[in-house]
Amino acid sequence: MLQTRQDALGERFQLQRAAFEAQPFPDIGVRKDRLKRLLALTERHEADICTAIDADFGGRSAHETRLAELFVVRAGIRHALSHLRSWMRERRVATTMPFLPGRNRLVAQPLGVVGIVSPWNYPFQLAVGPVTAALAAGNRVLVKPSELTPAFSALLAQLADEHFAADELSVITGDAEMGKAFVSMPFDHLLFTGSTAVGRQVAIAAAANLTPVTLELGGKSPAIFDPSCDFDAAAASIAYGKLLNAGQTCIAPDYLLVPQGQAGIVAAKLATAIARLYPTLRDNPDYTAIISERHHQRLRDMITEARDAGADVVEINPAGEELGSASRKLLPTLVRNAGPNLRLMREEIFGPVLPIVEYATVDEAIDHVNRADRPLALYWFGRDGGNRQRILHETIAGGVTINDCMLHLVQENQPFGGVGASGMGAYHGEWGFRTFSKEKPVFLQSRLSAGGLLRPPYGKTFERIFSLLRHIT
Repeated sequence: MLQTRQDALGERFQLQRAAFEAQPFPDIGVRKDRLKRLLALTERHEADICTAIDADFGGRSAHETRLAELFVVRAGIRHALSHLRSWMRERRVATTMPFLPGRNRLVAQPLGVVGIVSPWNYPFQLAVGPVTAALAAGNRVLVKPSELTPAFSALLAQLADEHFAADELSVITGDAEMGKAFVSMPFDHLLFTGSTAVGRQVAIAAAANLTPVTLELGGKSPAIFDPSCDFDAAAASIAYGKLLNAGQTCIAPDYLLVPQGQAGIVAAKLATAIARLYPTLRDNPDYTAIISERHHQRLRDMITEARDAGADVVEINPAGEELGSASRKLLPTLVRNAGPNLRLMREEIFGPVLPIVEYATVDEAIDHVNRADRPLALYWFGRDGGNRQRILHETIAGGVTINDCMLHLVQENQPFGGVGASGMGAYHGEWGFRTFSKEKPVFLQSRLSAGGLLRPPYGKTFERIFSLLRHIT
C-alpha cells in the first residue's frame, strides 16, 4: 500500500513538472485565477474545515479555527491578490557608471514544483498560507499535511481536487513514511513547518537533491515582563497567547521572565486572567484539547517531573471540574522554581503549561535568553524605552511583539520566519512571493556600449580607457 502511495506521489510530481515546463511563466491572469479559487476553497467550506479539525483534536474551538486559521489565510490571499502585479513587475536596479547606458533588471522567475509539509497544530493555516505564496509566484504545488489530523487531511485533499487540477495543486496524504518519501523528492523548493528535530532530518533529505528549504520550526519563545510594565494587562495578554489552541502554537510564550520577587504576584494575576477567559474547562467549547494521547501524556510527564523535583506547580481550575480520563484537555498549569535541567525548561512545551522564572537585572534576563537556542518569537512588556531597545538589540529571535503576543505573525507587510534552531528563511506577503521565486538578474546591453574597446587586441586604447575606469569605479 505504501509503495502504491509513493508511486502516486511520483506520478503527481512528474505531472506537475511537465505542466510547469509547458507553462514556465504564468501570467498575472492565471495566477490570480488560482488565488481566487484558493479563496473560494477557504470561504465556501468554513464549516467543513472547522468540523474536521474539531474531530481531529477531540475538541477544537471553532472560533479559534475561524480566527487563527481561516481569517489569517483569507487575509493573506486577498493581500496577494491586491499586490501581485507590483510583485511580478520587473524591478529596476541601478547600473554602475562603466556599464552605462546598459540597464539592470531583476525578473521574479517561478521556481517550478514546490513541496509544502504542514503540521497538525494549525493544519489549514500552515498548509494554505504557504500555498498562497507559491501559487502567487507562479509555481505548481504539492502538499503533505500531518498524519495526526486525518479528517482534515482527507478533507483538504478532497477540496484541492474540487478546486484545482492535479497539475496545479495536489495534496498527498499518508503517514510518517510517506512524509520521508515526500521530502526526498527533487522539489525546486521545500517548505517544512514542524519541530526542530524533524526539521534537521528534512534539511538532510533535501540536501541530497540540493533542494533549497524554508524551515519554520519553534523552540522556547520567551516572554519578558519589564519592571515598567502594566502587570495586569501583560498577564491578560500572556494568558490569551499561551492558551490559544491550548498552547499548541509554535510562537506561544514558552516561559515567562519576571522581575525578582514578582513570580507569586504574576502567577496570581495569570490565574485571574485565565479564569476570566475560561471560567469552565471540561465542556467549554472555547478551550481546545491536546491533539493526541501521546502528546497529552508527554505534558503530564513534564508536570509530574517538575512537581517531584520540588517545583511549585499550580493547576488553574476555576470551576473545580474533573476533566475525566477520556478527555484530552489539560488544565492550564503554572510552574515556579523549576530547575534548569527539567524537561519543562529544556524542551519546547507546546501545551498549556507556563514556567515562571525570576530575574534580577536586564542583563540577567538577556543572558537567560541568549544561553538557549534562538527562539522563533520573543515578547517584551513594558514602558521603559531603554530596556526595550536593549532587548531588541541584544537578543536574537525570529520575530518580536511588544506589549502583546503573537501579532507579528499576522502582519502581511512583514516577513515571518525563524533564526538558527527556530528555522531558516521566511514567508508571508511579498517575502513569500520572493521565497518561491528566483530573482533573476538581467543586464540589457545598449547599442551605444563602448565595451568593445576593452577587447583584444589590447593596446594603447585599452590602457587609456582602463586607466579612466579605475578612477571612476
